[in-house]
Amino acid sequence: MLASRSRTVSTRWSTWLSTVTPVSDAEGLTGLFFPHHSRAIGDPSRTTEELMSATAASSPPPHDGAAARSDPATDGNGVVIGPDGLARPAWASSDPLLREYYDTEWGMPVRDEQGLYERISLEAFQAGLSWATILRKRPAFRAAFDDFHPETVAAYTEEDVLRLLADPGIVRNRAKIKAAITNARATIQLREKSGLVDFVWSFQPADTPRPTRSSDIPTQSPESVALSKALRKEGFTFVGPTTMYALMEAIGIIDTHLIASHRRGSSGIWPR
Repeated sequence: MLASRSRTVSTRWSTWLSTVTPVSDAEGLTGLFFPHHSRAIGDPSRTTEELMSATAASSPPPHDGAAARSDPATDGNGVVIGPDGLARPAWASSDPLLREYYDTEWGMPVRDEQGLYERISLEAFQAGLSWATILRKRPAFRAAFDDFHPETVAAYTEEDVLRLLADPGIVRNRAKIKAAITNARATIQLREKSGLVDFVWSFQPADTPRPTRSSDIPTQSPESVALSKALRKEGFTFVGPTTMYALMEAIGIIDTHLIASHRRGSSGIWPR
C-alpha cells in the first residue's frame, strides 16, 4: 500500500515538473528553482493556469525580506545606506538597474490606461521570475507588444502568438502571452464602465503599511483579494491577489517603502 502511494506521489510530482518551463541561460539563470515568496508556487489563491505556467527563479519579487534580513550591510532600520548616502531596501541596493527603478519608478502613481495595462502585463510575466529579469527584458517586451497599446495587442492573432513564442528577448510562455492578449481585450471592454485606471484605483485602501523592514511587508491584502476577484469577473487572467498586491505597490496605490527609506512618501499620495 505504501509503495503504491509512493509511486502515485512520484507520478504526480513528475507530471507537475513537466509543466514547469526551466529558466534558460538566455534569461541569465540556469536550472529550476523554488522561490520562497508565496507569489510563485505557494500562493493558494493562484489559478491552476497561473501555477502551471509559473517559472521559478532565484530572486523573488521586489520586497525581498529574506535578502534584507541576511544582508550584512542592512542597518537596524532594515535599509542599506548606499555610497550616495541614501537609504534603500537591500533588494534595491546592489543592482544598478533595480536601484534606478526603485529611485525613479517603483511606487509612483500610474494613472494612464496604457501604462497600467503594461504593468499588469509585466506583473503577469514576472510570476515565478525575478523582477530584475523582467526589467532587463522590458525594452524587448515593449518592442514585441507594440508598446502595450491595448487596441493593437487586442487584435493579435495566433500568428502573433507564434511570433512572440519565437522572440528570445521576452519570456516565451504561451499562457502568459495569451493572458496579455486577453487582458488587452478586457481593458477595452472596461471602457464601457469606469475604465481600467479608475477601476483599479477604486481599490485603494484607507491606510497603507508602515514597514520598518522588508519582513513587515505583507504579500496580499483584503483590497488585493477584492481587486483580483473583480478583475477576473471582468475577464482578466493572471491577476491573483499576490500579483495584484505587487501591482498596488508598484503603481502607488499603497506605499510599502520602508519607513527609513529615502523614497518613503515620494508618491505624494501617502504621508511619509
